[in-house]
Amino acid sequence: MSRPTSSRPTPPRPAPHVLILGGTTEARRLAADLAARTGVRVTTSLAGRVTRPGALAGEVRTGGFGGPEGLAAWLREQHADALVDATHPFAETITANAVRAAAATGTPAVILRRPGWQAGPGDHWHPAASLAEAAGLLPALGRRVFLTTGRLGLAAFAHLSGLHFVTRSVEPPEPPLPPDTRVLLARGPFTVADETALLRDHRIDVLVTKDSGGAATAGKLAAARELALPVVVVRRPPLPPGADVVSDVPAVLERLERLERLERLGLSGP
Repeated sequence: MSRPTSSRPTPPRPAPHVLILGGTTEARRLAADLAARTGVRVTTSLAGRVTRPGALAGEVRTGGFGGPEGLAAWLREQHADALVDATHPFAETITANAVRAAAATGTPAVILRRPGWQAGPGDHWHPAASLAEAAGLLPALGRRVFLTTGRLGLAAFAHLSGLHFVTRSVEPPEPPLPPDTRVLLARGPFTVADETALLRDHRIDVLVTKDSGGAATAGKLAAARELALPVVVVRRPPLPPGADVVSDVPAVLERLERLERLERLGLSGP
């Protein structure tokens, strides 16, 4: 006598889940691309340093995970199928935590890093390995400094007296600041014309920037070139050894398309 077959339906598999560590233009583009694909769950995690971030496609979480162990626990609890680190090129700790958490959980991971800037004809660049080294170069290069290293890195310049600083950030920086500092609150992108006018209006004679890459903040470099100003460029921190690094959103989608849970979803587009 044959055994009766069960009519209970097989429960559907949960949607493939991609976690994006965000905060950059590329992260926003990737989230929008993934969220537009049928059958993909995308979550973007923001550090929470900006109080009014722009709208993001998909789910959004804010705040830290509690180190690599906390991130690993989240990946397991939320059944993440892939992790994309699309944070700022100088978010060294977050990137290291992402690599460790991915290895601990066996989660496929890719690091999205836009290419850095390259000096060209007419540029007068002075590379620095750190903010502290950049600060040490300034007294010999100028007295009026346009400091664009982000509001969290100003403490490295706080000991410099005798220099006038103009710094720009989306939100007010927290002390310590250099003793003679003017803060400009603004959000990019900034045109070359805007940056040239700023440098002239404030009589800037040296620019300090991190090698963030991208077009949104590159106008200041073109402006400095036009005005023949020296530029102190802080080099990026090294990436973790063995990390899978790509330079743009299509390359991330190509990586995701190879994964077993995602390969049939057409992530690379038509």
